[in-house]
Amino acid sequence: MNRLPNVAFRVAVAAFILCSGASRIKAQAPASPPPAQEPTKDADDQQNPFAPQPAQPLPPGMTGSDTNDPRYKLTPGLYDAGETSMGLKHLLLLKKPDAFQLGVDNPDDPKVAKTIGQLGIGPGDLTKIPKELQMIIAQLAFGNSDMAFEGNHLFQGNFYGVSIYDISDPAKAALLTTMVCPGGQGDVSVYKNLLFMSVEMPNGRIDCGTEGFPPEPPPLPGHEKDKRLPVAQKDRFRGVRIFDISDIKNPKQVAAVQTCRGSHTHTLVVDPNDKDNVYIYVSGTSFVRQAEELAGCSGETPDKDPNTALFRIEVIKVPVAAPQDAKIVSSPRVFVDPRTGAINGLSNGGSHGKGAEKPADTDQCHDITVYSAIGLAAGACSGNGIILDIKDPVHPKRLDAVNDPNYSYWHSASFSNDGTKVVFTDEWGGGLGARCRPNDPNKWGADAIFHLKDDKLTFASYYKMPAAQGDTENCVAHNGSLIPVPGRDIEVQAWYQGGVSVMDFTDAAHPTEIAYFDRGPIDANMMVLGGDWSAYWYNGAIYGSEIARGLDVFELTPTQFLTQNEIDAAKAARVALLNVQNQQKLEWPAQLVVAKAYVDQLKRSQALPADRIAALQKAIQSAESSHMSKSTLAKLQRMAPSLEKSAATAKSPADSQRLHALVDILKHPSA
Repeated sequence: MNRLPNVAFRVAVAAFILCSGASRIKAQAPASPPPAQEPTKDADDQQNPFAPQPAQPLPPGMTGSDTNDPRYKLTPGLYDAGETSMGLKHLLLLKKPDAFQLGVDNPDDPKVAKTIGQLGIGPGDLTKIPKELQMIIAQLAFGNSDMAFEGNHLFQGNFYGVSIYDISDPAKAALLTTMVCPGGQGDVSVYKNLLFMSVEMPNGRIDCGTEGFPPEPPPLPGHEKDKRLPVAQKDRFRGVRIFDISDIKNPKQVAAVQTCRGSHTHTLVVDPNDKDNVYIYVSGTSFVRQAEELAGCSGETPDKDPNTALFRIEVIKVPVAAPQDAKIVSSPRVFVDPRTGAINGLSNGGSHGKGAEKPADTDQCHDITVYSAIGLAAGACSGNGIILDIKDPVHPKRLDAVNDPNYSYWHSASFSNDGTKVVFTDEWGGGLGARCRPNDPNKWGADAIFHLKDDKLTFASYYKMPAAQGDTENCVAHNGSLIPVPGRDIEVQAWYQGGVSVMDFTDAAHPTEIAYFDRGPIDANMMVLGGDWSAYWYNGAIYGSEIARGLDVFELTPTQFLTQNEIDAAKAARVALLNVQNQQKLEWPAQLVVAKAYVDQLKRSQALPADRIAALQKAIQSAESSHMSKSTLAKLQRMAPSLEKSAATAKSPADSQRLHALVDILKHPSA
């Protein structure tokens, strides 16, 4: 796609399309210097970036998505699109609250121009934007973003604020309240009575006001292509907001920590050795504000300013009992070259995008997933995937880094529960483009699965949602979480208008899809940003944050790939809260339903003869029917030694682990 007409316009649109800066609008642009300061083309040279792009032939040796899949030709619509699924039951769609609706469908409605104006786009710039694109920009001002969970509450971020839902009964989820607080992208996390929100866009105000700021003045004649930043504003806020949610229906802002690049995303970090504080890793991907607006900010390259706000993350320390005292305590240079000390020490190594063949420095992380139980974090950092040591959360240290010419923008990461694998996503095109068409290679805009051993990453395979999508469906890998099926590595993942896909990556070299849900395009003729931003499992249900429509709720259903016992065992692993980028170690109770899940898996993999499987199933059923009588429990315990022997000779490490876990339950089952 071509670059957009001017900096103010690009900044606003880039922030809204999930991935700030021209490098995210134009997928092949380099990650440094800062995107918002790049020169632009004349408006006459522009194309509508939301328009369908012409099909290109597949590169030699690459394959595309499946056009025979039922997801390929679903009927379009906003709330009446065609739907199809396998292994997922769609329980509910809750439409976005009125506060987060544009409320008009006519691009000439004054509300459209007013909304765009609040983003800093003046009337002169507006005339250069096609009407259909004006409508899309205005709609994006109210797009849903990421989610967090605590107890019976779901917190759904939005570029305009936060929605809070009661999910005590997932099938009857209900809106509790909305909090209007513009600034995008509104990613949220939660800890006890505190809610954290990322703010990146230039219309964010310290007081959560909705008026934004005056449109930027036009450039002086002859200076139309000069690098420009939004005029400094004393009331502008870009960083991390902190709210007290003790009164769940009336959140109150108690702190607002400013950062130089704002907060595109953030990660809540809980230090097992520090009960009094939590930490926030801030990932800023947008332009660096000028020092006149926030002292100490510099967007210069390292050779011009070694204190540049590029090439770093921020760490915010939050005293749980006094969140108003939250402050930045370090700015780790996670891209440094350990040999030379150069802070721009990582490169993407070049990419497949046209014009991006030359290596470019990596100067930002998009998402960082921490796994405190193993003392590691996985950073998806635009040009690289990295592994960090976070045993000292204030001073994370890079242990390893990888790049991949098939990757355009490293976006997010997930660990397997045992910490031996990492799934990285590639948000090629920033979530804007149609990247699941038949002519789009399955290695582009996909997941990359790595083995992790001795703190080093080794590539295993790619995974991409297999169904082809149309020219007007933005589709690329995005946010997901583990589903706690014992004995397997399973992740549910959002693919924007590609819907929701559930992937089994137990065998890292051969990941497979085991469930899905999809709708037809929002519009059959024009790209409209929509679809599921994130899809997360939380205590028995799957929730999807649908950008344009609202909140999706799903449940798993049994198929040949997943049994009811496995689903029930997953439901037995419960957590008190969930911030997906703060990954928790999943644990299962020693219940017989978990044992039944292991038996189903051993049957599927043919790890035990059919007669032994039948005997195990009968013995477990007898124990359940007898309400755990001593005689039936004794029979289960007598079966354990032979299973231990089978574990030693199992065909695969996965089956060996399942057998050991099954033995542990049979020896000491709990009610």
